[in-house]
Amino acid sequence: MRTLIENLPIGAVVALSLGSSAALAQPPVPDKLQVPPGNILYLTGHARGTQNYICMPSGGGYAWTFLSPTATLFITFKLFGNDVDQQITTHFLSPNPEEGGRPRPTWQSSLDTSSVWAQAIASTTDPAYVADSAIPWLLLQQVGQRPGPTGGTILSNTTYIQRLNTEGGLAPATGCSQPENVGVTALVPYKTDYFFHKAIRTR
Repeated sequence: MRTLIENLPIGAVVALSLGSSAALAQPPVPDKLQVPPGNILYLTGHARGTQNYICMPSGGGYAWTFLSPTATLFITFKLFGNDVDQQITTHFLSPNPEEGGRPRPTWQSSLDTSSVWAQAIASTTDPAYVADSAIPWLLLQQVGQRPGPTGGTILSNTTYIQRLNTEGGLAPATGCSQPENVGVTALVPYKTDYFFHKAIRTR
């Protein structure tokens, strides 16, 4: 069966690849979440998935401990007058080959299988930006990258990623208070927008 990508007009495929046709509006962010000069926004995606937690012993009691993200990123574009959501990236935790296999948040392109690993370097829960019921906004820096098996570089050129416009994803308020809760996992739905930046090339 041919995929939606294979059936798209070439212009739509190019737009998907470059993230140019359905770019999300980037909201104002505090200074500490600003991407450093010398980088340019090149890809955006709206994510839907879960923030995953595990109940663990903590300080004489028990607490939900962050385990991993699991999400799919989409862009929305017009096709024959209709809005179409197209998957562009998957998001998960995986070993970063450039850090000896250290687990890091990972984004892998659904178009060319290129990947980027990143670590958070700044965050905010400022209520001027972040809803009380939502996980923090983040600025992440690339700590590993790999081109796709045929040399694709959609994500491997990433230098910084912003996680903005978060909804949900906070650890549960209950369910982790007794010894029998240890090891229980909670998959908490969340939504967010990811903004991918790459270095500006100079001649």
